[in-house]
Amino acid sequence: MMWVMDTCRWILQVVLRPQQTKGFVLLKKRWVVERTLGWLMGCRRLVRDYELLPETSETLIYLAMIRIMVRRLA
Repeated sequence: MMWVMDTCRWILQVVLRPQQTKGFVLLKKRWVVERTLGWLMGCRRLVRDYELLPETSETLIYLAMIRIMVRRLA
């Protein structure tokens, strides 16, 4: 967690499920991440890890998100 703060200058917050609850519990902010990953899985090339370099995968994620945003603006 300190690596993320030092390298990326992001604040990382771990959201845990309350221990006394049973069944489905909506966790704060977790649905945002899961929804975004679901959108990214709509791009065929991101479903499997075909790329050799992490920079290539990062670029494809940027392109996929740009495509999603442009489609929403249209």
